[in-house]
Amino acid sequence: MTGRFISFEGIDGAGKSTHIQAVAEWFRARGADVQLSREPGGTPLAESLRDIVLKQPMGSLTELLLMFAGRRDHVEAVIKPALAAGRTLLCDRFTDASFAYQGGGRGLPLAVLDSLADWVQEGTEPELTLWFDLPAGQAAARRASAREADRIEQLDLEFFERVRGGYAARAAQAPQRIVRIDASGTVEQVGAAVLAVLAERYPAC
Repeated sequence: MTGRFISFEGIDGAGKSTHIQAVAEWFRARGADVQLSREPGGTPLAESLRDIVLKQPMGSLTELLLMFAGRRDHVEAVIKPALAAGRTLLCDRFTDASFAYQGGGRGLPLAVLDSLADWVQEGTEPELTLWFDLPAGQAAARRASAREADRIEQLDLEFFERVRGGYAARAAQAPQRIVRIDASGTVEQVGAAVLAVLAERYPAC
């Protein structure tokens, strides 16, 4: 059996996490065995690394390596088994986030990220990525009203605009996989856009 792997991407505050449950219910209503996960995180080890990354000061390269260390464990322990079992895996962020945050935001060489992605993922890639695109200022306002900021969320608007640019660059490189969702509207408007993409991509479901 071959499962589905769908990732959800966007800068902090873009609302991607809000829509994962609705997508899960959409697939479940059509008979899919749905599993949800996230990055950084998704396994006990990767969740521990997530806590370190979001709370402890560190250099950009250290941050990147911890992200990919957690991703390797996530791929081996969660993603590959879910796909082998024929499940629909919905993941809140995957490797595109590293290209956007550590590549676009931090300015680390993309060649380094490419090598790490090849080594760590061994070909494991989402078949569809929903990119929730939102200006950094609007995303910051949403974050401020929702939760206390972690180490990365505390960075300035210029950083998040660079991250947004990193996502745009990834989308340009993989237009068949990455679908941009205008996240500036209401929850209902964004949700309708997401479901329209699913109906087009999975008409047989």
